[in-house]
Order: sequence, then C-alpha cells, then structure tokens
Amino acid sequence: MERVILYVDDATHALGQLEQLRASGLRPTHWVLAACAPRMTSRISKWVSHSARENWRVKWFARLQETLAPALQADGAEFTAVLAQGPLLVLTQQLLLAHGAARVIDLRRPKVGAVLEPVQSGSAEAAPRAPGRNNGALSGGALGVGALMVLAQTLAE
Repeated sequence: MERVILYVDDATHALGQLEQLRASGLRPTHWVLAACAPRMTSRISKWVSHSARENWRVKWFARLQETLAPALQADGAEFTAVLAQGPLLVLTQQLLLAHGAARVIDLRRPKVGAVLEPVQSGSAEAAPRAPGRNNGALSGGALGVGALMVLAQTLAE
C-alpha cells in the first residue's frame, strides 16, 4: 500500500498540482493530507480572540477537505486529513511514525518574497518537489536587474 503525505495551504493550487501528479503516474492507495492554514498577522490579535481564530482555522480546514476529498478519493484511495500545528518537520516525523513509510510532497503555494518552512530534514535536492515547482528559480528582482544590465550594455555599445 503506497502512502503519500501532501502538505497543502491552498485548495485550488493543490488541485492543479494533483492533476500533474496523476499525469506523472502517481496512484497511491492512501493520501495523508496535512493542511497548513494561512497565518494571521500579529495585528489581528487586537480585534479577534484566540477562540475565534481557532474556529476560523477549523472552518478553513473543513472547506479544504470538502474541496480536495473528491480528487483524493477518485481512484478508490482513502485519505486522512490533519490540521498542521507547530513545526512542519515535527509533523512529518509524527506522520511517518503513525502511517509508516510514505512519500512526502509539498503542494503549498509558493509566495513571492517568502521562504516556506521545510517539511523534511536533509538537503533540498533529496526532498521530492511537486511538479511545476521551480525552487531554484531567480526572483523577479534578480531577473529585472539582469535585464537592466543587458539593456545598459547594449545601449553603451
């Protein structure tokens, strides 16, 4: 029985990535969905109580499960959902202990200018990445500076 642990923070992004995973031939019999709820800013604590924030996280988790459940159960596979709390490295270790050997795939939506928390220890090359995810790409600022330098050099000639 092949198991796959998926880290997800955006349902629509994850659905597109799941289609690419299925096209690549991945057909597990058990999905473990680790839902990473979006962080709220520190300023929101002035206006929203802790219990209201936790209620929002629970509702967000339920909507995520409703959206992804049909895609995860499409081939008769079963899925287990977990709401991530705390460091993701610790959660990965707990899930591997609870479910046995499994592939860990990060389907979280990349954010501009933000570094995502790692889900596995070890080198970045050893960790499997979702298809279409270019973690080694240059940022937009670096590309802009490079284009500006090329333009300046061609104008100087």
